[in-house]
Amino acid sequence: MADGGKVKISGVVERIVFFNEENFYCVAQMRTAGEPKAQNITITGIMPSLQCGETIEAEGEWVRHSSFGDQFKVKSFQSRLPSGVYGIEKFLGSGLIDGIGPTYAKRIVEAFGEKTLEVIDTDSARLLQVRGIGRERLARIRTSWEEQKGLRDIVIALRVYGIGMSHCVRIMKRFGADAPRIVRQDPYKLAREIDGIGFKTADMIALNSGFSNESRERVCAGVLYALSECEEEGATCALVGELVARASSLLEVDAAKCAEAVSDLAKEGLIKYVGEAIVQRDALDYAERRIANNLKRIAVAPSALPPIKVDIAVDWAVKRAGFEFAQEQRDAVAQALRSKICVITGGPGTGKTTILRALCDILKAKKITPVLAAPTGKAAQRMAESTGSEAKTIHRLLGYEDGKFVYNEYKSIPAKFVIVDESSMLDTRLAASVIAAVPSSAHMLFVGDIDQLPSVGPGNVLRDIIDSNRFPVVRLKRIFRQGSRSQIVSVAHAVLDGDSTMAGVSCAKLDYVNPADDLVFIPADTPEECIGTCARLLKEKIPLWFGMDSISDVQVLAPMHKGTAGIASLNLSLKQQLNANTQHLVYGGTTFSVGDKIMQTRNNYDLDIFNGDMGRVTAIASDKASLLAVFDSRKIALSKSDLADFQQAYAISIHKSQGSEFPIVVIPLMRQHFVMLQRNLLYTAITRGRKKVYVVGNQSAWAAAVKNSRSAERRTYLIPRLLSV
Repeated sequence: MADGGKVKISGVVERIVFFNEENFYCVAQMRTAGEPKAQNITITGIMPSLQCGETIEAEGEWVRHSSFGDQFKVKSFQSRLPSGVYGIEKFLGSGLIDGIGPTYAKRIVEAFGEKTLEVIDTDSARLLQVRGIGRERLARIRTSWEEQKGLRDIVIALRVYGIGMSHCVRIMKRFGADAPRIVRQDPYKLAREIDGIGFKTADMIALNSGFSNESRERVCAGVLYALSECEEEGATCALVGELVARASSLLEVDAAKCAEAVSDLAKEGLIKYVGEAIVQRDALDYAERRIANNLKRIAVAPSALPPIKVDIAVDWAVKRAGFEFAQEQRDAVAQALRSKICVITGGPGTGKTTILRALCDILKAKKITPVLAAPTGKAAQRMAESTGSEAKTIHRLLGYEDGKFVYNEYKSIPAKFVIVDESSMLDTRLAASVIAAVPSSAHMLFVGDIDQLPSVGPGNVLRDIIDSNRFPVVRLKRIFRQGSRSQIVSVAHAVLDGDSTMAGVSCAKLDYVNPADDLVFIPADTPEECIGTCARLLKEKIPLWFGMDSISDVQVLAPMHKGTAGIASLNLSLKQQLNANTQHLVYGGTTFSVGDKIMQTRNNYDLDIFNGDMGRVTAIASDKASLLAVFDSRKIALSKSDLADFQQAYAISIHKSQGSEFPIVVIPLMRQHFVMLQRNLLYTAITRGRKKVYVVGNQSAWAAAVKNSRSAERRTYLIPRLLSV
């Protein structure tokens, strides 16, 4: 239908052909409801949260694509519930309603025809008349339908702001039936409580809903957002002056109003003054105090260990190992046994594994079972393999029930000696929780590499503990021979020392790489060439050279998420090259196929999967409403709503790789990554490779990373607290 030069069409979305999560550009197949008969057409345009089975009314124009023929270019569109039998069946069969897949959708529509949605909405008990639907399935359908009603309202309301389906699902899960009201009346709450919805989006919704530019709600929300930005950069607190200046610039309002908002937020208890002109959120104030108080509690309490003749015990461990220890290794074992709180820090190849194995051997000989933990599953697994003792992730060690950890100050872990590996990854909140759960009589050893990237979350716990000089610290500096890993270790330390000459790095074009070399730089002049080279390396060369599975045994680590050589583009390209499986499920614009490597991006205590955990998709449900994935030998079913917290993991960020090692690591390193290029970033990436490391990109990018030793300062208040207890 034409109206003043514009064309309007309506129909049912049959298939999502392509969806870009960054800009919401979508290509879809649609079955029109036009006369004289329905037809299948291709629609293109910016269409956030479009779903298969959805009925839409679109306005736009017809264009001819040189390769794909006639397409309808959408300028604007509205979503509405389907009215025809065909559209209703497609809508119900899309998997949006839990308990209804294509089979049940067909049966329900056959039973109730065009009144199907009315029956589900107002008289759902009649669904029991449909073959196969019992009371349990009916309850699932009722619950899901009510959720979807609210979800549709939210999707329609937020579509104009570019908020996709996955975030709308999070809003519904967090606020339930109250979600539509919150979107209209308290949009800043979305920025505070929903990951992925920033202040700027909430601010746009608020201003369009009638909030004034200088309203108290807006200014207070802006101050909290400015403080959250500091936390995202790693800080646990902020100087009031800097916070006010940041908020004033963000909001474009007078600084005096922002200063007043800081005072108001402090009176309300949302932030605290913790030092002279320093403010902090209540949760981080509590966490830092918790760390300081519990470290002191452990340090001053008598030891639960039986009497140990330390020097004799170290000699025994050396003899058991079958090789001589360096003096600093002996000192590290002895110091850990003598001290209630101790830190051992050093880079790759400095003997940390030897020390941990010796400690565990001594403790087990004394009938003491060491409790070993690490922030990630990969790190815990590596710890267990190297020591011969059980190791757990910190989350699993602490347990989780009814929204909180099982072990805490009031119920301690049953332990006499606790070792936390990869301690540089500990952010303030997690460190506070694990330290609080350690018995006063136990010893606690932190092991880590302070030259790696700091924790993803706010804080710099390991470095602050070291810099406080309150507890014994053993620094491992001597590099021991690492066998096949020698090239990786020596180059990593050269990077750390600021040597940008690439001495010790083998450089060769892809077709001339020597498989025997364990660290190779492969030149690529453009981002497109970089992605192509990475894809060829994984698809052709690595399976040929080493007989390895490029999905399981190789990990691509990239500095940035966006851009041509960013994580999103790499995942799209690598998935196309490495996994041609056609069994898939589409959710939120992401296609999950059998064989895909996926990563959890938020802690999910209900599923016992945590931020950074990686798995493989092993099966897709026949109704395309869920999938099965394996995480460290555990099979876990993931519903569509669970998938909001997952992303493809053929390529992941270097930050997310901390605590893990992979047989082979591939690192795209381009000048386009300049914003993120830092010495500790490159150092961390290189040291993730257990056998081989391939860097693909520009030598100038390598040099830029090595020369940039200035990692952003993390302002914390932990050291003053450690010194005051």
